Amino acid sequence: MSWLEPEPFLRGTAWLDGGRAVRADPADMARLPWDTAERAALPIGVRLEFTAGPGTRAVEIHYRAAVPEPDDRMRELAHCFALWEGERLLRESFTAPAEEAVAVLGLPPRPGPFTIHPPEAQAPEILGLRGVGGALTPAPARPRWVVHGDSITEGWWSTRPARSWPATAGRMLGLDTVNLGYAGAARGELPTAEQLAGLPADLLTLAFGTNCWSGVPYSAPLLHETVRAYVRLIRSGHPDAPLLLVSPVLRPAAESVRNALGASLAELRTAMEDAARELMADDPRLLLLPGLPVLGPDDLADGLHPNDAGHARLAAAVAQVLRPYV
Repeated sequence: MSWLEPEPFLRGTAWLDGGRAVRADPADMARLPWDTAERAALPIGVRLEFTAGPGTRAVEIHYRAAVPEPDDRMRELAHCFALWEGERLLRESFTAPAEEAVAVLGLPPRPGPFTIHPPEAQAPEILGLRGVGGALTPAPARPRWVVHGDSITEGWWSTRPARSWPATAGRMLGLDTVNLGYAGAARGELPTAEQLAGLPADLLTLAFGTNCWSGVPYSAPLLHETVRAYVRLIRSGHPDAPLLLVSPVLRPAAESVRNALGASLAELRTAMEDAARELMADDPRLLLLPGLPVLGPDDLADGLHPNDAGHARLAAAVAQVLRPYV
């Protein structure tokens, strides 16, 4: 059976650049900070979704990806492909690291739909896929949920791509999650808001703010006005879509410590929430999830990023707020 073009099977895609899924507008990169552009090159959250015809025993995936250094202790685990059906992990397949290879995953004797999460940290490019013993068909489209945030949204310290809170909440709600989390970035950059405004989206979520304490210091008044401007720009493209703002989750080392502009994370969080509540008075589809109560210290892997349990708790909290709008 010949290889199928991957594009009809790709989900979680924001933009394509020469066939490769990227997470910022290739025509607008010059306006973005370099760290945002760097992270946007990784296809975080991009996956394959398909149904399998009668007799299909397996799926083969032809791909290119980065190869870890020979002394990397995680080298043999780097090229992991995970097969999911709904909210259930069926199996994982580990291929020997190579710049170009074929991964094979066995399928159960039913149609699915199935989802495959590739090894996103290795910048994979899917070149083609095909069924073994039967035909593959792209899974039906689902409502698009665009999620913007920082490394927590990108999924840091989750043990697998599918365990990040956006991926988990998307499965719970039956949404096509588009992950625009940028580790080290997401500091309220207004060009990013304009890019979000131009993307197709049925729902949107913003979950940033912790890097406004450290990476690029904000004062509370500055962040307050930035949130108002950010939401206004998004509303220029999505005037009626449900838009959820998640304020920063617990970060014990930053809660009462002041940054270079004199703001603690607690004060920045309050500024974000105040801005959201002001806007909500005239925007009934703007939603707020205060982040502080969602996670406890035991849910953090390193005092900042959630562990798998923390990602699951955050996903459940977000899903609870969004479920009435799905």
